[in-house]
Amino acid sequence: MTIKFQNSKLLAVILLVFISATTHAQYKIPSKPAIQTSVYDYINLLSPQEISNLEQKLLRYSDSTSTQIVVAIIDSTKGEYINYLATNWAHKWGIGDSIKDNGVFILLAKNDRKINISTGYGVEHLLTDKMCSRIIQESIIPFFKKNDYYRGLEAGCTQVFKVLTGEFTSNTQEHQKGIKLDTVLFLIFIFFIIILILSKSKKNNGNNNRGKKHSKSLLDVILLSRLGSVNFGPPSSSGGFGGGFGGGGFGGGGASGGW
Repeated sequence: MTIKFQNSKLLAVILLVFISATTHAQYKIPSKPAIQTSVYDYINLLSPQEISNLEQKLLRYSDSTSTQIVVAIIDSTKGEYINYLATNWAHKWGIGDSIKDNGVFILLAKNDRKINISTGYGVEHLLTDKMCSRIIQESIIPFFKKNDYYRGLEAGCTQVFKVLTGEFTSNTQEHQKGIKLDTVLFLIFIFFIIILILSKSKKNNGNNNRGKKHSKSLLDVILLSRLGSVNFGPPSSSGGFGGGFGGGGFGGGGASGGW
């Protein structure tokens, strides 16, 4: 049986594995908050009124569509690759419905000048990677360059709404690559993993604890990759925002950008 992968997704997985294998996680993801809402400003970047306005906008959208959009603002990822951090964060919190997987997580690292939009499995077909990148570049970053973070986030969320309701569509098609090139890339990926595991195992011989930690990190990346887009059961809770996050799954979809 022949398996076909999108080249961009496969390359993203390879990059994530390489990052995970060569660096150690330095940013500790916050525990799922007791009060689960739509905006978490950990550095007081926005004013209380701006937080309230954005929060109410997102909560109203969630009430009418069941899609949960959550914004988190931090100072820095502390060297963590923002795409990987955001995916793990959203997956750990279980943003979105556990059946529909319709969560969207927006992570802003202000001092790094980076922003990421992560998409749950259930909205990836609408909010594609290219669409997320377009929203970041065209709707968010122009405001960020003026240090107007509220308007950038508000404009980005508005465009996400429009995409998910079919009001905002891309003018460019995402072209599929041939099966031959996909197969070659997949074989290179498998070869890379084998060599990486063998070399790390040899290097860390005698240090079992460190080896176990590395294996766990590598396994996390593979499970969160989009090779299978399978929901492995993130933490769950009942209801929407009114009853907390619903246990939605994330697999690396989305995009990031800087300014």
